[in-house]
Amino acid sequence: MKYKSQALLYPEHRLTQDQKETDRLDIMHKLTEVSLGGKLNLGPIPANAQRILDIGTGTGIWAIETGDRYPKAEILGNDLSPIQPKWVPPNVRFEVDNVEEDWTYHQPFDYIHCRMMGNAIRDWPRLNRQCFEHTRPGGWVEFIDLDLTWTSPDGSLQESHASKKFNNEFIKASREASIEPCPGLYLEGWMKDAGFKDVKAEKFVWPVGTWPKDKHLKEVGAWNYLQIMEGLEAFTYALFTRNLGMSKAEVEVICANIRKEIKNPAMHAMFHLHVAYGQKPEA
Repeated sequence: MKYKSQALLYPEHRLTQDQKETDRLDIMHKLTEVSLGGKLNLGPIPANAQRILDIGTGTGIWAIETGDRYPKAEILGNDLSPIQPKWVPPNVRFEVDNVEEDWTYHQPFDYIHCRMMGNAIRDWPRLNRQCFEHTRPGGWVEFIDLDLTWTSPDGSLQESHASKKFNNEFIKASREASIEPCPGLYLEGWMKDAGFKDVKAEKFVWPVGTWPKDKHLKEVGAWNYLQIMEGLEAFTYALFTRNLGMSKAEVEVICANIRKEIKNPAMHAMFHLHVAYGQKPEA
């Protein structure tokens, strides 16, 4: 594949790859793991898996932990940013790659994992087709992503809230830039259209903060609150200044208002994580 930086292709959606953002990516990994009940994935990884691909590997933490659990499998993680650690299990390796280019792998994978790529992919159906093409017959592919539409179970999140206004504008601006900010809603359909069988889809609540009474959701909400607080400016600056024409000062005011609101335990905001996984039919 060609090593073309997506940060250059789509700069309006680049998240800053400084240490703060790297830390947030690891928080997202923990958040997802907690949400899934301590699991790294829901789709089955064959016990005799030889090749596993992690698309958009980020800091590489999923690939590393999976490599520890499947020491006989080769784990390949790709990403546009080479921020992965140097010291990894011997069966794990990373490469700089753009998954929206044509894939040129010569050997199929037993399992492909794609998580939290909503800010990066412009052609989801094509990504699904390439996953299908490069999975061995009988192998599995899993997508994990978000529906970023903020809502509340009790009406405590109002359209007048800065958080909701930001959410609406973020979704609108992303779609105007040909990025789908809520891919979780469509994962199951995209997989079926690509040819996968036995596609399963599950949905999980991600509270914003520790307002739920349920112990598990309270923990999920705490991790979600942390990643939002860590990444709010990274989510906002490029998109709002370049696509909406706002000044940096205007964006800072928006972020300050959002931070104030989500610290309020009376606002019960949430959004959803979606997981879809399916199998390539046997030849």
